[in-house]
Amino acid sequence: MSPISESPFSPEQIAAERLKPEEYEEIVQRLGRHPNKAELGMFGVMWSEHCCYKNSRPLLKQFPTEGDRILVGPGENAGVVDLGDGLQLAFKIESHNHPSAVEPFQGAATGVGGILRDIFTMGARPIALLNSLRFGNLDDAKTQRLFKGVVSGISHYGNCIGVPTVGGEVYFDPAYSGNPLVNVMALGLMETQEIVKSGASGIGNPVLYVGSTTGRDGMGGASFASAELTDKSMDDRPAVQVGDPFLEKSLIEACLEAFKTGAVVAAQDMGAAGITCSTSEMAAKGGVGIEFDLDKVPVRESGMVPYEYLLSESQERMLFVAQKGREQELIDIFHRWGLHAVVAGTVIEEPIVRILFKGEIAAEITATALADNTPIYHRELLTEPPEYAIKAWEWTADSLPQSTVTGIEINGNFQTWNQILLTLLDTPTIASKRWVYRQYDHQVQNNTVVLPGGADAAVVRLRPLEPCQSSHAEGLEVHPLAKGDLLRENAVSLASESKQEEEVIPLFTKAQGRETPKLSPPLSKEEAPQGAIPGVAATVDCNSRYVYLDPYEGAKAVVAEAARNLSCVGAEPLAVTDNLNFGSPEKPIGYWQLASACRGIADACRELGTPVTGGNVSLYNETVDAEGNPQPIYPTPVIGMVGLIPDLKKISGQAWLKKGDLIYVLGIGESSQNPELPSESSKIETSPTLGGSEYLAAIHGIVAGKPPRIDFELERKVQSVCRDGIRQGWVCSAHDCAEGGIAIALAESCISAKMGAEIHLSFNSANVSRWDEILFGEMGNCIVVSVAPKNQEIWEAYLQEHLTKMWQKIGVVCCAESPLRVVTADNQVLIEVAMGEMGDRFYNAIERRIASV
Repeated sequence: MSPISESPFSPEQIAAERLKPEEYEEIVQRLGRHPNKAELGMFGVMWSEHCCYKNSRPLLKQFPTEGDRILVGPGENAGVVDLGDGLQLAFKIESHNHPSAVEPFQGAATGVGGILRDIFTMGARPIALLNSLRFGNLDDAKTQRLFKGVVSGISHYGNCIGVPTVGGEVYFDPAYSGNPLVNVMALGLMETQEIVKSGASGIGNPVLYVGSTTGRDGMGGASFASAELTDKSMDDRPAVQVGDPFLEKSLIEACLEAFKTGAVVAAQDMGAAGITCSTSEMAAKGGVGIEFDLDKVPVRESGMVPYEYLLSESQERMLFVAQKGREQELIDIFHRWGLHAVVAGTVIEEPIVRILFKGEIAAEITATALADNTPIYHRELLTEPPEYAIKAWEWTADSLPQSTVTGIEINGNFQTWNQILLTLLDTPTIASKRWVYRQYDHQVQNNTVVLPGGADAAVVRLRPLEPCQSSHAEGLEVHPLAKGDLLRENAVSLASESKQEEEVIPLFTKAQGRETPKLSPPLSKEEAPQGAIPGVAATVDCNSRYVYLDPYEGAKAVVAEAARNLSCVGAEPLAVTDNLNFGSPEKPIGYWQLASACRGIADACRELGTPVTGGNVSLYNETVDAEGNPQPIYPTPVIGMVGLIPDLKKISGQAWLKKGDLIYVLGIGESSQNPELPSESSKIETSPTLGGSEYLAAIHGIVAGKPPRIDFELERKVQSVCRDGIRQGWVCSAHDCAEGGIAIALAESCISAKMGAEIHLSFNSANVSRWDEILFGEMGNCIVVSVAPKNQEIWEAYLQEHLTKMWQKIGVVCCAESPLRVVTADNQVLIEVAMGEMGDRFYNAIERRIASV
């Protein structure tokens, strides 16, 4: 073999494709020659972290991925779970962080479009969207520009395409000032007889390009997403895609119609890396090759060269493998929907991707070299926690100023607990996100049962448009004008935020039955009695401050909170999709955070029986300033979780339901708060802690301490008791204790219901020194519920049997004119705040900041 000539590319040109020198050498060895420009670009995008997970793949292997309800796990466009009775749910989460930092509107909008394509590519009709967003300090003008642009982009795409945005979370922290996070989760109900997979098969089968045209927008977006952001990143605006939601709506309908013909062998969304990714992944998964002719591709710009075709990330495009002889049948469907559809390639036996252009071979690479057999980096893990973590763990609450029953002195200024409660309610991370979700159409499709802000998780009715053999759905239709009756009859309280905005709770009326093939047996009569209407609950969660302080324990807490939020609406947690947002894995601390968090997620998912069906990895979330100093974000492993609700008449919101209802806290016994009593729980400390708390960061300006640890034995019991209480009709409301501790949880339930509460804590004022820890300390395993007095006896007997002493009755719901009042056992008033004052701080926090800049 003759020696390989000198590289035609300079080191700068190779680096511009985000390839390392040693990776280029590996490419040359595999090809037996130097690549041409198009091939170099193909390797650049496919060997990026965004596409091949070269730093994270070894860590992801530890995730549990199998379970009784898992139909499709990692490796396909989305995960699919079996809900029983012929119903199947596809779901996934993806990030669009870097594009949103450069062009927030289009970056966020195309993030929505991309995740929706992942769902309907499986043969599922999208039924809901959620989003998890992170920004810097909201008082900053740049943060506000990014915040407004991202929210506007999400609302534009979701509203236009007709998929409701039903829930999510928004955090604000200086750690995200230069690098916002935009994670979007989508759910879809399977509408085809078979789940559509992406592996190509059938030698000689035609490959169809369908959807929109190809242009130069989104060039190299995958590589752009796999590098740090710098002050020159605005120059990468061409790497941001431009979306058309109206065209994608047509694409949804055309694809679902095409899938139902049975003529589609395989399908793949053209997302990151566009034509390069779709051809190589489909070929590699099927163990075949694909020959693809760029001259057949519909274009929106003239003069494009192979490099541009192959790296373009123009939106709303798909690649199909069709049954030979039936391609025209599919083409006709897409033309009828006003979309492009052409035969642009063929499945070939040789396992390569061969790209043709102007009658010549423009690129030829083994498919697995691009899709599977990519570089994998097994990085060395720190043997000891890094210095920043060790120093943070040394912090204790004893270093804070002493507190009294009336308040605490901070920097010479005495603040009452009332003032601190109001300050926390005014903190954008805790405050109402109504400024955000009022821009979203969260009721389109008429299946949204719990509106944003009404409960700890979103709840969506399962109503397939296609025939379904569900013995429980029975074609029950929503009456569009029904208000409030279901909520009053079934202990669902979703109080409106203003008298002008009454929340709408659907009623159900009889309609025609439906049929589909069964996969799992129907739910039992105990799970779902006759006439029950099934639903799905979904949530996205991550307390990144916990993960920053202790990646392993923090990640476990994230998974536990997601499951707890589902349990608070009465849903059984089923499965997880994850979005791992981290800094550079090439730095020892960054890799330690990533590896530790993955281990925590894996362990927590096993503890809770929630397998991982797939997700997304977004690394290099760092901002490099003009001096070249990288500033990483907090490690942010967002967990998207779905749960099954057997009967939508048995769900719960976070608002109190009626005056006189009794208030309980689950997961906290008297010993958890009173140091003089012996603990009845496990060896894991489950008491409220100020380490990593919102109180510590917002009031004292300190990010330190050890975050709460999860006692999974107790966590499972608390969640099970909450779910059973809801399904038995005992529990009227449920709300987990998260940021801000029990005081904030109580305040939020009061605000949602516009009803006060009288809370009696179980200890004397003389026995406690850290009142802030009691009121605002955070912990896992903790849920606040309300129960009607008529059910007190049976409820408490049930609690004693299943939670022994890890529960307390702490108060009673009061009337609308009453305040939130918290007193000690010796009747010392800790908090007494009027409803109007709390509501103003909570609802107007974001609006006030936006108006002031």
